[in-house]
Amino acid sequence: MGHDHYSHGAGANSKRLTVVVAIAWLLFAFQLAGAWITGSLALLFDTVHVFTDALSVTVALVAAHLAARPSSLKRTWGWKRIEVISAMFQAAFLLGVGAFVVVEAIKRFFNPAEIPGFEVLIFGAIGLVGNLVMIAILVGGNRQNFNMRAAFLEVLNDALGSVAVIVSALVIGVWGWYQADAVVALFIGILIIPRTLKLLFETINVLLESTPPHLDLQKLQNHLESQEHVLAVHDLHASQISSDLPVLTAHVVLRDECFETGHTVEILKALQNCVNEHFEVSIRHSTFQLEPESLKESEHYAHLH
Repeated sequence: MGHDHYSHGAGANSKRLTVVVAIAWLLFAFQLAGAWITGSLALLFDTVHVFTDALSVTVALVAAHLAARPSSLKRTWGWKRIEVISAMFQAAFLLGVGAFVVVEAIKRFFNPAEIPGFEVLIFGAIGLVGNLVMIAILVGGNRQNFNMRAAFLEVLNDALGSVAVIVSALVIGVWGWYQADAVVALFIGILIIPRTLKLLFETINVLLESTPPHLDLQKLQNHLESQEHVLAVHDLHASQISSDLPVLTAHVVLRDECFETGHTVEILKALQNCVNEHFEVSIRHSTFQLEPESLKESEHYAHLH
């Protein structure tokens, strides 16, 4: 196999993520009980958000461990796709719950239910404290690591949801305006649903092996064909194994003398450096099939292309 697709620092953030995972699941259980007791839609929506955070940091923790495992003959890419599959199901679940809560929030706005503002305030405040503790833990981690950045943003976004729940509880407690619960539920939905749709589309694109975002494949092909001795590039494919592992394959047609003089190795290195360094998306795993110009005239080549 010959390639190492995993960083030597994988798993370095496991201790921080383990603590955050424990706090996140405890916070989820606590807020779920609070949503059940109070009947608050805003708290329920925030609880769902906490669930996605807990699931996200759990996936980040598992990924930190699995990323350190080498590929095998059975799984040549290791376990990298677990991140994508988990994120897709997470997004689909959240969209379903989000749609339900939004519909219920609209109904409740016109037919408000009595919500115990003080109890909601307590649960919201504890949720905010839990999120702030997790933020403090994650902010000291490796911010260059994809999983740590994703976990940090998840928890930060949930902290905003907890603030919104507290605001709704205060409005209900002070003014008795029960519609505040529905308004805040809709606000949290506005925070969550667009991001969830984006995540869902991104994961589907990865599974469909679409070209990585921000990578102009035509520009890349033109750049490769501008390299010395390169006559043409065809069968160019770019996709992603996971969010942090873009891959590229291509057939590169060279002049026949390149194979005779033996400097194809230098050309291959130049092509690999080209896709790794000259574009916004750095492609560290690239596979090039070098072909002599005379191959175009072969019957087998014409049949394939």
